[in-house]
Amino acid sequence: MAMQVPMKAEILAGVVTLAQRLRASVVEVRAHASAVGAGTIWRSDGTILTNHHVVPRDQAEVIISDGRAAAAMVIARDPDNDLAALKIDLDHLAAPEVRDARTLRVGELVLAIGHPYGMRGAVTLGVVSKPVGSMDGRGGRALVVADVLLGPGNSGGPLADAQGRVVGINAMVAGGLGLAVPSHLVERLLASQEGSPRDGSRGVPQEAPPVLGIAGYEVAIPPQLAARTRGKSPRGVLVAAVTPSSPAERAGVIVGDVLVALDTQPLPSVVALGQALAAHPGGVARLEVLRGGIAVDLVVHLTRVQQKAA
Repeated sequence: MAMQVPMKAEILAGVVTLAQRLRASVVEVRAHASAVGAGTIWRSDGTILTNHHVVPRDQAEVIISDGRAAAAMVIARDPDNDLAALKIDLDHLAAPEVRDARTLRVGELVLAIGHPYGMRGAVTLGVVSKPVGSMDGRGGRALVVADVLLGPGNSGGPLADAQGRVVGINAMVAGGLGLAVPSHLVERLLASQEGSPRDGSRGVPQEAPPVLGIAGYEVAIPPQLAARTRGKSPRGVLVAAVTPSSPAERAGVIVGDVLVALDTQPLPSVVALGQALAAHPGGVARLEVLRGGIAVDLVVHLTRVQQKAA
């Protein structure tokens, strides 16, 4: 037992040093005035990774750890995996080492860094609960699952291993566990784009999927409340923030609503919401929410915006 005390102190000191080093690689991403997301410096030349839902428009402002601010342009998107790559006109930035998330093992120590609830550079510690795989185990989206505590403002920040190597981009929470987009999908996005702003095509305008304009988390719906909805879904998306002037705000969505369905498509998770939006042709949609235990239908106007390609 006498040997355990110095070992614990050594581990603690190592975590503190690691967290201090990684925080230099985490930026603030401001795509609108009322909300701040996180971003991860991926390359020292000014390439920054964040989530697709953090930057609904082509431009944003980035603030790096030393306080410098820079205008950022979206240079690549992968809505299906909730990824967006930004570029700023600064270089020699603190880019961490990247590790292929597919080499992670259950039980490995990981750190998540972001700006939850406005707490800049907050660090949480946990272990890998499930290595890269789908959230539902049925061949769906590839995610790293870890028992790190995440909140609004963590989206886009890094998930790193005990050596400070980034293994993923934190994206959402499900069942109390943090979900991160694995690093190999980031590398695939950057390699396939080769500077094209959206999907690798050059010179052809692309249509972005509609953006609802909310930040939310998967929650369980009690059976007695689920029975009041059309789809009787046991899960939904709890709205934690609403973007000003967004389709969601104009439709009357408020913080605390639980999104249940978009038209006839159930919304049991944030991933399902993104998929429903990506598949929607745009125009008028019916959004079912639970508000105060009552099912409410809201009319939302979704618009696909044509984007310019390089």
